[in-house]
Amino acid sequence: MTESQPRVLILMGSDSDLDAMQGAVRALGEFGVRCEVKVLSVHRAPDLALLEASRARERGIRVIICGAGAAAHLAGAVAAKTTLPVIGVPLESGALRGLDALYATVQMPPGVPVATVAIGGAHNAAILAVQMLALSEPELAERLAAYKRKLVEQVEEKDRRAQERLREDGLS
Repeated sequence: MTESQPRVLILMGSDSDLDAMQGAVRALGEFGVRCEVKVLSVHRAPDLALLEASRARERGIRVIICGAGAAAHLAGAVAAKTTLPVIGVPLESGALRGLDALYATVQMPPGVPVATVAIGGAHNAAILAVQMLALSEPELAERLAAYKRKLVEQVEEKDRRAQERLREDGLS
């Protein structure tokens, strides 16, 4: 596999899901992980969506992220057709504001797991995909460790500012 080949496939059930899934594309890009993004409805074009899932490994894909709202069967159907890790991103939609998508994504039968992140959690889905890839890619593991150190630094800076504000307000 070359660096230019996508290692993560991001699927979404509708083009209306693109805005919600861009967080995954951006996060993967920050780690230098190429991805491929496709709109493939498992309800409207099941053969096409399942063919994509079944061919992903042979094309060099290592992790699949699926974003879908409402019935949200995409991740489960994809997981049934591949041995690759599948991460489901339930998306907010309709009267239940994504709760239905969360339940549809997380409630999988034995033998067909889907790792599931929070409603609208595309960024975390990308981080989870990076963690999976980093198991066998030392350079990516280093970038991930640097990212985690940066998170700590951000928290420390926020605490410093909060303490300063408390002192200024005479509350500390």
